[in-house]
Amino acid sequence: MASPIWSYQINSSKLTSVLNQRQILVFSRKSTNWSKAPSNSFGAKNSKLKLRLLFASFFLVLVTTNIRATDLAQVYSDAKTGDPVVGASRANFQAIRENVPQARSRILPSINAGASTQKSEIDFPGAIDSNPFSPNFGNPIPGENFNENGWNAQLRQSIINVSNWASLKSAQSSVKAAEYELKQIEQELIVRVVRAYMNVLRAQDFLDTSNAEVTAVNRQLEQVQQRFDVGLVAITDVLESQAAYDNALVRKIQADGDQGIFFQTLGTLTGKTYESLDRVSESLPIINPNPYQEAEWVKTAQEENLGILYANEQLIAARRNMRAKRSEHLPTVDGIVNKSHTISGGRNFFGSDTTDYTSFGLQLSLPIYNGGLTRSRVKQAAAQADQASELLNNRRLTVIRDTRNLYRAVATDVVRVKARLKAIKSSTSALEAVETGYEVGTRNVVDVLQAQQRLFASQFDYADSRYNYIINLMALKQAAGTLSAEDLMELNQFTDPNDQVLRQASLDRGIEYSTFQ
Repeated sequence: MASPIWSYQINSSKLTSVLNQRQILVFSRKSTNWSKAPSNSFGAKNSKLKLRLLFASFFLVLVTTNIRATDLAQVYSDAKTGDPVVGASRANFQAIRENVPQARSRILPSINAGASTQKSEIDFPGAIDSNPFSPNFGNPIPGENFNENGWNAQLRQSIINVSNWASLKSAQSSVKAAEYELKQIEQELIVRVVRAYMNVLRAQDFLDTSNAEVTAVNRQLEQVQQRFDVGLVAITDVLESQAAYDNALVRKIQADGDQGIFFQTLGTLTGKTYESLDRVSESLPIINPNPYQEAEWVKTAQEENLGILYANEQLIAARRNMRAKRSEHLPTVDGIVNKSHTISGGRNFFGSDTTDYTSFGLQLSLPIYNGGLTRSRVKQAAAQADQASELLNNRRLTVIRDTRNLYRAVATDVVRVKARLKAIKSSTSALEAVETGYEVGTRNVVDVLQAQQRLFASQFDYADSRYNYIINLMALKQAAGTLSAEDLMELNQFTDPNDQVLRQASLDRGIEYSTFQ
């Protein structure tokens, strides 16, 4: 397994356990301070708020203690059975697959049978029986009632019908295309699950950053307020710090809401609600795509991309369907066998009449004119084949473009992760220098607040670039047609069950909002 691309160590008291504990930020994820910014009177309001926060934290601990975190593999397993998009695609594949036996039925023999019975009444008004051998000789012929029963059967076998054979081939291609489409949607599910999962982690990192910023700016505001109270700074420093705190708190509330939204989005894929997710460990290697050649990825995509394979089979099916429609101008030959058996109880010299009838024959049908229907169908099928050809060409161009873009995005993400990790170190050093300057009077509070914000932004940008790398790498493999569940399982090995993201409760948001009242 390749080693991680990063090799930087951050030796700063404000950045603790960067690679091992995922505590890149100046705060601990397991304990945050959401205290309200102090006004001219801190004590009463802050004490009351802290008690409420303490109660809320205790409540959340009770609620979340027994929550079992969910890893990426579990979410994917849930999505395979719960995602409605995949379910609809599977049903569509089952429906299209029935086109083959339906088309095959037109070239297989067909057998039809029937039976009939009828009762007949015959009268001979005024007729005299002239048969000297009849016991009724010389008398009026009496009426007669009798039944006539029978059955018949026909076997018909298509011998020559080019259209039926072409239709069967077209149906087989349509089923193959539907199979590629289903596989493509299953591949897309992997990317959708990974993207939704990473978006939750991304939202949590933004929330963590926002919490840390609120804590840091709040502490800065307290210090400035204390300096103002003893006349060391002007009121403008207090106002600047208050404005920075309010803006940080707004971002924190927004991040809190976004986290819940992304948890809900993830649940849409699976039909389940998740209360916690495992984070991705810092040990995940951020390495260049393998092979590290754009042309190789493009070549693989042109050969194995499921979208291209689907569009190609659609074109084959459309051309075979066009051949089937043209073949409707050709004559057809059917073999026919008829068999019938009839019993009639009518009067004759020999009594009841029984008839058996069997015939063998060939039937030639030659379509001459049917109102232009066949010609119109041929034109329609030809246009559909042209459409399928253009769609295939568009799919090829789109796949080539996406593969190139995603390859470059992944390669860029590798460099970006490395650069943003360095940016954290630089921003930390810059903040320390600005704080020192503020202490000696060479920098003002605005400089400190801006340096803090740059540090928090660099911390989130680092985490954000890692998630972009994961998503883009999965999308690149999908574009190349090589993505499988094994790739997701390999990524799942880097999830950490000891480092969890907990879904934010509405109780937290209610307390946060109350800080503005």
